[in-house]
Amino acid sequence: MTQPSTITEDDVRTALNELREDAATGGVRLSVLALSRRLGLPNTTLRRRFPTICAELATDLAAPGQAAHTAGSTALTSLRQENVRLRRDNENLAANLEVAIANIQRLTLQAHDLAEALEHARGVTRLPRRSH
Repeated sequence: MTQPSTITEDDVRTALNELREDAATGGVRLSVLALSRRLGLPNTTLRRRFPTICAELATDLAAPGQAAHTAGSTALTSLRQENVRLRRDNENLAANLEVAIANIQRLTLQAHDLAEALEHARGVTRLPRRSH
C-alpha cells in the first residue's frame, strides 16, 4: 500500500488556479485528469479525497465554456460525419476497383482467346522459340 500524500485542499486549489490560467492561454485542456497529473496523484485518489473541488471543476467545464464547448462539439460532430462519409466513399471506391480489376482480367483472357481463334482461322503457324 502506498503512503498517503500530504497534499492539502489549498494545494489542490492552487494547482487548479494554475491549471485554469494555463487553459486560458491554450496550453492545457482543463479537466480533472489534468489536475490530477499536475498534482502527481492518481485520478481516482483526487476524486475520492477532494470531491467538492472535482465537482466544482465539472460545473466550471459545463457552465462558462458552454458556447466554446458547443462549438467544439459541433466541430467534433462535423468531423465525425466527414469521417463516416470518407469511410463510405473509400469502401465504394475499393469495391469499384475490385470490379475494374475483374473486368480487366476478363477482357485480357477474352482478347487472348480471340487472338488465338483468329490465328487458327487464318492458318498461322507458330515457330518454335530458340533458347539463348
